[in-house]
Amino acid sequence: MHSLRFDGTFATWRQAARRALLQGLAPHQLQWLDEEAAPGLFDQPAERAPEPNGRLRVSPELLDLLESAAQYRGDERWSLLYRILWRFVQGERSAVLAGDPDGSELHRRLKAVRREAHHLHAFVRFQPSKAAGAPDFVAWFEPAHDILASASGHFAERLGKHSWLIATSRDGVYWDGQRLQHERRCPAHWQAWAQQPEDDGQALWRAYYGSTFNPARLNRTVMQQHLPLRFWKHLPEGPLIPQLMSEARAGAQRDGQALVLAGRKGKRIARINEGDASRPPSDDVSGSDAPDLPR
Repeated sequence: MHSLRFDGTFATWRQAARRALLQGLAPHQLQWLDEEAAPGLFDQPAERAPEPNGRLRVSPELLDLLESAAQYRGDERWSLLYRILWRFVQGERSAVLAGDPDGSELHRRLKAVRREAHHLHAFVRFQPSKAAGAPDFVAWFEPAHDILASASGHFAERLGKHSWLIATSRDGVYWDGQRLQHERRCPAHWQAWAQQPEDDGQALWRAYYGSTFNPARLNRTVMQQHLPLRFWKHLPEGPLIPQLMSEARAGAQRDGQALVLAGRKGKRIARINEGDASRPPSDDVSGSDAPDLPR
């Protein structure tokens, strides 16, 4: 067993994988060790191969797929990528197809990565920063996969020249208004900025969410699919969700508007097709996924 140790980035994995291919090392002969992995007792370092002579060719499309899948955190994170690369170079183009066992796992990981990027876009809540030297807006997020570097450019387009940062327990990104800086190990002061006490804006967000929540459209199963429980603790509206769900179960679903509004004087908005038990609740979970307002 040959151990290939690298820094955990796709760029260095790609270089090591290229050398291993040139040496003719099959997938079962290799153990991939990123910077977080401990070496095994009987591991042998792979000898460094000479520089490529240009005969090894891999399509850019395959490299793009492998780079996206490399953001997935899980078992065989790097060994699966090498196995697919090895098979592809050997002429097995089916290695990347969904009908192939390896290809099926590759596409499952790609789907999970895309889903986590959507979670980042939907559930990051920026708040104005108060600390000296901090950017204009800060946010804390806990992604399940390493999508921060590739997916956070979305906010540069939304927030323009405002500076902002997103910190996680692992890495972080900082936009200074012109350039996006990614740190694989999030600086401690970034984390401190992002975990600052909530401000009045968070209370405003809760007021907005509570007043726009539509109990008639609540579908608990769908809501938890679109808004996993692990995100609730970092959302300003998170503490409201159990209460709003409880009120919906207690009868508020008869109304097509928030309870606080339904109780006021004026015309009550009833649930659409009220009394039609055959019609399932809408998959719209009352705006819990992404109200299109500045975050």
